[in-house]
Amino acid sequence: MQIAVAPGPAYADLFERNKNGNQTVYCDMCATTRLPDPPTDFLSNRLFDFARRIEGVDPQLSRVLVPWIARHPRYLPGFFRLGRTIGQSRRVRARALAGGVQVPPFLVLSVTSKCNLRCVGCYAGAVGTVTRTPSRPGLELDEWYKIVDEAIRLGVMAFMIAGGEPFMLPGIAKLFRDHPDRLFLVFTNGTTLAPGDYQILKDCTNTVVVVSLEGDRDLTDLRRGHGVYEKALGSLDRLREAGVLTGIAVTVGSANIEYWSEPRNIDTLIAHCGPLAMFIEQIPNGQVPTGSCEGGALMTAEQRARFRKTVVEYRDRATGGAYIIHSPGDEETLGGCVSAGRGFAHVTPSGDVTACPVSALATHNVRTSNLREALASPLFTMIRENAHLLETEGHPCGLSAHAEELESMTRGLGAYRTGTPESAQNDWPIAIR
Repeated sequence: MQIAVAPGPAYADLFERNKNGNQTVYCDMCATTRLPDPPTDFLSNRLFDFARRIEGVDPQLSRVLVPWIARHPRYLPGFFRLGRTIGQSRRVRARALAGGVQVPPFLVLSVTSKCNLRCVGCYAGAVGTVTRTPSRPGLELDEWYKIVDEAIRLGVMAFMIAGGEPFMLPGIAKLFRDHPDRLFLVFTNGTTLAPGDYQILKDCTNTVVVVSLEGDRDLTDLRRGHGVYEKALGSLDRLREAGVLTGIAVTVGSANIEYWSEPRNIDTLIAHCGPLAMFIEQIPNGQVPTGSCEGGALMTAEQRARFRKTVVEYRDRATGGAYIIHSPGDEETLGGCVSAGRGFAHVTPSGDVTACPVSALATHNVRTSNLREALASPLFTMIRENAHLLETEGHPCGLSAHAEELESMTRGLGAYRTGTPESAQNDWPIAIR
């Protein structure tokens, strides 16, 4: 049977038959991979169905993800399961909204305040999410299970797992494995994964592991510490060998903007690191010393515009490459930041529920209330009703740009600061061996 995936031109050459009748899958970034012909072409039909569905949702995502799935067919059942979950969770959120609660599709969980690195300009350290001396004990793994379970009942579709360094919370990978109908994007520095983590992740078809890099070896080690680049790439190699879907997260600042404004550099690193790339612009926190790797300043308007042009042109290519997410560039097309329940919310290591990871204001803690009450709080409602608070206005973060105004507006709501800021430069740089 001749296979032709026809939702769009992106698939014109995805499949073809060779003279022996075997199915050959082509991918721009990788060597040709041969898949066995399954009985009755079941795999081919399933992949065709998956390609058609993803093409209808996001052609750019399908152009990158479908060839990857073709090389890792064990992910197909998991992705179909996630597809069903998208519709189900959307209906649950709609019912919650009719009842007066705006539930976001994504929830960011900073599962630990511990981190083995002290990266220059770390915003999590600046707002107190990352600290060696937390003012309150962090949530245990069983408490995170309860939060995820409640979030699922409310209609949350996906979880972004952050920290601190999430793999410093023992057993965290079990959380992903035990919730196979939800998507987990795990943000890690790639230096602390244990053998047991790889084994569990190998069996997960609902998890994407995103490793933080700044660019090449010099750029990464300058900000994160000597030896981090090599360690992170080693972890990516092991994850790929285990068949885990991977990507990279980059903090874009004045030091590395020129590097990432060259599409060939995106191609070079993505070919090694996986099909997903997240570029998040550096948020100034007042702790970056003059002359550091971040330069202590925002990118210029020209640099930001040029990088945005690079992202758009990269996405418009017909073949190959990575699926790119750019913050705040993509948020600006949605009318500003999507925090405070518009698109996501955040839970700190000690259980405070904040509008986003860079906001240190809360009125609810999951240990004394619940997630539903926090999402329906006057704090979140006030932020959403004052839409200008979510507008970036040339700044990398809307709420950060309006921090003083936001704090003033929340004084009558019983809001409190969630953490004690800690210098992100303590004991930096750290050598990773």
